[in-house]
Amino acid sequence: MFKKRISIKQVEEGRHFSPKFNSEGLIPVITTDFKTKEVLMHGFMSKTALKKTIETGEAYYWSRSRKALWHKGATSGFVQKIKDIRIDDDQDSIWISVDIGRGASCHVGYKSCFYRSLPIKKKNIKLKFKEKKKKFNPNIVYKGQPNPTKL
Repeated sequence: MFKKRISIKQVEEGRHFSPKFNSEGLIPVITTDFKTKEVLMHGFMSKTALKKTIETGEAYYWSRSRKALWHKGATSGFVQKIKDIRIDDDQDSIWISVDIGRGASCHVGYKSCFYRSLPIKKKNIKLKFKEKKKKFNPNIVYKGQPNPTKL
């Protein structure tokens, strides 16, 4: 499925899919809602996750906090159905557009993991919530599972 990287021309202008994984065997992924174009999340895929995503049409990631393959939505029910997969010019990052229906992508309960914004040109930074309401209660959905956020 993945072709060997032979030349810059092949990587940048060719038709061969030659993703470049980092030293940990991961490639960064930006995920957007295919309807609204809203950024839902940023994650990483291992070779296995990328292969399963392509083969199944559903998003798989590598969870760095759990150190495990992660089928997005397996627990919450908000499976990310792939609508488009793109690779950047030097094939070291991926952009996927997904359909999550009326669901969410954030383990905190919001639709997007990017639910807060920062003020610009201010010394006193206080985050502003852009999403006012959660789509689900994470305490109910993920009951008994460890929070993936690490301090």
